[in-house]
Amino acid sequence: VQLQASGGGLVQAGGSLRLSCAASGVTFSNYGMGWFRQAPGKEREFVAAINRSGTRTSYADSVKGRVTISRDNAKSTVYLQMNSLRPEDTAIYYCAARPGVESSLAMEVMTDARKYNVWGQGTQVTVSS
Repeated sequence: VQLQASGGGLVQAGGSLRLSCAASGVTFSNYGMGWFRQAPGKEREFVAAINRSGTRTSYADSVKGRVTISRDNAKSTVYLQMNSLRPEDTAIYYCAARPGVESSLAMEVMTDARKYNVWGQGTQVTVSS
């Protein structure tokens, strides 16, 4: 199983980026997906998650209203659309997968990085002020 994140870059505050995470070697639709980020000197933190079918999503309070997670199971890809970016959004962004996530109860664990089985390599997002 491999996850390949892309789409990071340098953007000015207020700008937008769309991150992508492509999965291979796995039946993508069997996995719930999450995005996490890690800034220098800080712990990895939850950003957003989506269930297998794409019908349930969860967001960190710090990004709610500015970020949208979505998925295309036919393309085995999950996306993170980020708008109104702030300097504090600067971090390496990681995608991760956990099998069997569909119900609202299953979604509750998706904020915990320890519950994920597979991680991508990360993509750097830098927001300048």
